[in-house]
Amino acid sequence: MSHSAVETITTAPTTLLSSLSLNSGKQKEEKSETKPVSYDLGNTQYPDNYEFARFLPDWSERTLSEHFPPLTPFEHVDPGHRALNHANPRAFLDNATSTRVITPHLGLEVTGVDLTKLDNDGRDQLALEVARRGLVVFRNQTNFLQQSVEQTREWGRYFGRLHIHPTSPHPLDAPELHLVYRNSGTTFNYELEEYITTTVWHSDVSYELQPPGLTTLFLVSSPSTGGDTLFISQAAALKRLSPQFVAFLKTLKAVHSGVEQAEYSRRGNRGGVVRREPVEHVHPVVRRHPVTGAEALYVNKQFTRHIVGLKREESDLILNFLYNHIASAGDAQARVKWEPETVVLWDNRVTAHSAIVDFLEGGATRHGIRITPQAERPVPAGNVQV
Repeated sequence: MSHSAVETITTAPTTLLSSLSLNSGKQKEEKSETKPVSYDLGNTQYPDNYEFARFLPDWSERTLSEHFPPLTPFEHVDPGHRALNHANPRAFLDNATSTRVITPHLGLEVTGVDLTKLDNDGRDQLALEVARRGLVVFRNQTNFLQQSVEQTREWGRYFGRLHIHPTSPHPLDAPELHLVYRNSGTTFNYELEEYITTTVWHSDVSYELQPPGLTTLFLVSSPSTGGDTLFISQAAALKRLSPQFVAFLKTLKAVHSGVEQAEYSRRGNRGGVVRREPVEHVHPVVRRHPVTGAEALYVNKQFTRHIVGLKREESDLILNFLYNHIASAGDAQARVKWEPETVVLWDNRVTAHSAIVDFLEGGATRHGIRITPQAERPVPAGNVQV
């Protein structure tokens, strides 16, 4: 299979946002002397006894000055493949007190399964279930949220090489943990507020050569109402299109770009950090899941820029049609409400998602941790070569 790629390197200097201060040098010294410490995130104060302080962004000079080399290709082995050979690929759900299909096309909600107790077979089965359902929501995960930073990373490593986000903040010495943070005064995420809606459908960091597969997110602080996450099955969305149009889409490739996200940070947002130069890569417009064989759309408004080989007007027409289809396909979507101690897993290869930022007027905070293992380079559907 031949692979073509477009890669853009941006060389503008990194801008550090000096006005953001969160427990850098002096405060850390005070903590070692047992003096009170406050975590200042916008207009929200976390005292030194904040239960999840280990997951707060670190803005020390050491973290702000990080710079990593480009990612290198690697061979990804999906744990879900092994579960295909298990006598019961859903045995990890045997002790569940309840399971509920969220929608016919997407999602499963599970209660009574402790993710931290899963052995290797259980984790393989979990990977397969997430691949098949696209989205699995686990409730009452007290033990998972109580894990250390290293235990949290170890969870993700089982499913693939952990992605280090090029611009997002992370906890001290844990660049593999992507932090989701938003309150009424501060965001550390890629949000473009000049639009009329905060809903932005995307597949995480799809601009990478090997974008994520199974992805884990849990919130340690969430609004009492609002702050839900929308998901869509890109496989179900594809099936709604006519066979003739799908056949045409399978011949297409599109450029996914991280340049705008990096420039957003270089303008002083989300801490002003660009720790790895932005890249662009070409992926199939329709991809095939390597474990289930499911075919799914693989474009998203946040990172897909244009279709290779088409004139700009032609590319925009097709992409905007697909973006509108994704946004309006309520029969392929599911909405996750973040009850306390919820852990959500989804497969970035066959789903897209968007946070809903509808909670700011009440002054609430949404603080979460995403664990993002990379997977294979997207495999094109059918026999199309990319």
